Amino acid sequence: MKTDNNPWFWIPLLNFASGFPYVIIISVSVLMYKNLGISNEDIGVYTSLLYLPWVIKPLWSPFIDLNGTKRNWFLSMQLFISIAFLIVGFIIPTSHFFMLSLAIFWVAAFASASNDVASDGFYMLALEKEQQSFFLGIRSTFYRASMLTGNGLIILLAGYLEHQYGDNQKAWSYTMIFVGLVMTFLTVYNYFATPKAELPIKAGETEEKNFAIVFASFFKKKQIGLILAFILLFRLGESQLLKMLTPFLVDKTDVGGLGLETEDVGIIYGTFGLIALTIGGILGGIAISKHGLGKWMLPMILTMHLPIIGFVLLAHFHPASVYYVYAVVILEQFGYGFGFAAFMMYLIYVAEGESKTSHYAIATGFMALGMMLPGMLSGYIQQYLGYGNFFIWVLLATIPGIVLSRFLIFPDDFGKKTEEKKIARR
Repeated sequence: MKTDNNPWFWIPLLNFASGFPYVIIISVSVLMYKNLGISNEDIGVYTSLLYLPWVIKPLWSPFIDLNGTKRNWFLSMQLFISIAFLIVGFIIPTSHFFMLSLAIFWVAAFASASNDVASDGFYMLALEKEQQSFFLGIRSTFYRASMLTGNGLIILLAGYLEHQYGDNQKAWSYTMIFVGLVMTFLTVYNYFATPKAELPIKAGETEEKNFAIVFASFFKKKQIGLILAFILLFRLGESQLLKMLTPFLVDKTDVGGLGLETEDVGIIYGTFGLIALTIGGILGGIAISKHGLGKWMLPMILTMHLPIIGFVLLAHFHPASVYYVYAVVILEQFGYGFGFAAFMMYLIYVAEGESKTSHYAIATGFMALGMMLPGMLSGYIQQYLGYGNFFIWVLLATIPGIVLSRFLIFPDDFGKKTEEKKIARR
């Protein structure tokens, strides 16, 4: 579908607006609850349950696909999320903040999952296929950059306010209000920046497609059993790493943590981590667009997972210098940015065909399920094994996804920008 739009103008912040609420709800909430006195076990269980809307979003993705425009959907959902974060900011100082904030996060998670469905569909509709592989790296980079903004700059702000006021509840209350204002800015920007690139749904088209047909057609794809196993297991290690990494960094050394301050975590992820991720993500998209997914699938997966060894070493040796932590985070973020592009490109391949918006939502829903279930157990596993053995377990948990990837069938040149396409666009 050809559109008169400049992808560089809207792709970065549209995808930033997808990742930003996700990281606040799923990741930043972990440190917030940790600093507000919630246990690792409760953090692991309750914040992992917040994944559920992303797991079940395929149940309503056909409705988004077949009603209204993707642009109207994601703008409405972003505005709703903005309001939800502001409410959380005012709830934190109350005596029942834990359950109340979880309830608001839960509702915001449904809106964020719907925002993802609409944004993903808009990306595939507004760009021609040969553009999608190139901009996949940019898209993934800014999505992940939003993660580092949350885990970096937002946490840095919270840490500063903690020391400024000596009151963690007040600090996190102001932080969440600021988060709501940032989300409001992103909503306004996307309203003016995103093109009206969608064709109206033709009369009778909605009647020809219904939920059952759209949903069932996904499970008729070739290798569907292997595809689902790969999607569910690919992030088995990462799902546990993300939940317990922040507690590991800030826990005291006498319980196996590194004893870092909140600001240290913000600086590490918000500066060097962000730079490494950006470089990795851009290079990942360029590599696939030049050579195709077949050549890069295994190298990218290994690049993404092997840096976990760094956390194993940190947990066992507890280096006194924070620069070792910087080095591990830089390697991990570069590897993630570079390697995750392959996984996302494969999901685009899985979604190819009719109803690609719904099928992509179903694929990412299974991906979220693969993040939620192990994440719920991560706190108990970490408490049982200790941080050192926990990171060894996380590294071993990446093996099933690596093995399954070798049996997937897809065109080696999928995602490659061929010379013929380059000439046709000149």
